[in-house]
Amino acid sequence: METGILGLRQGGLAFLVLLGLAFGLGSGAQAKDLTHRLGLGIADQFGVQGSLPSLALRYYPARDLGLSAQLGVDTQKNSSRFGFMAKVFRVIFIEDNMNFYMGAGAGIISQEVNGNNDSGFQLNGFAGGEFFFSGLESLGFNFEAGIGVTSISSEVRFRTIADHPFRAGITFYF
Repeated sequence: METGILGLRQGGLAFLVLLGLAFGLGSGAQAKDLTHRLGLGIADQFGVQGSLPSLALRYYPARDLGLSAQLGVDTQKNSSRFGFMAKVFRVIFIEDNMNFYMGAGAGIISQEVNGNNDSGFQLNGFAGGEFFFSGLESLGFNFEAGIGVTSISSEVRFRTIADHPFRAGITFYF
């Protein structure tokens, strides 16, 4: 695969350019206004071994401020996992059927591996978007990218985050 500026792959360079445009430009378009709307959905963003699907709540107390909480539980014998995360994000760029945002999340995690229980915390910094199909305005599809650190009893792990809608979340707003 070809590399571009700073030795980044073409896809990584394109992502950085789009991210820079999202941070640097504003728009007069009307974004999807979610003020005082509560959403319930799914996510899968915990940094534990394997996948940990979770229930996710989203709430927008203001047009440009969002809050989210995620809870994932799996009580599988000798391989149990638990995660709870709270996130805050700010809408930074708007489109007709899409809100771009950036934010941070913090949570607690626990995983059991071969009978040993490791617990700790997870921190994420991210930029992302939530899009809505015309005619289906109560269903939001999210994607996020950023960085994260997971610290559990057995290790500290730094990672990049690139979550598509089935990981970052699908939310139905009431």
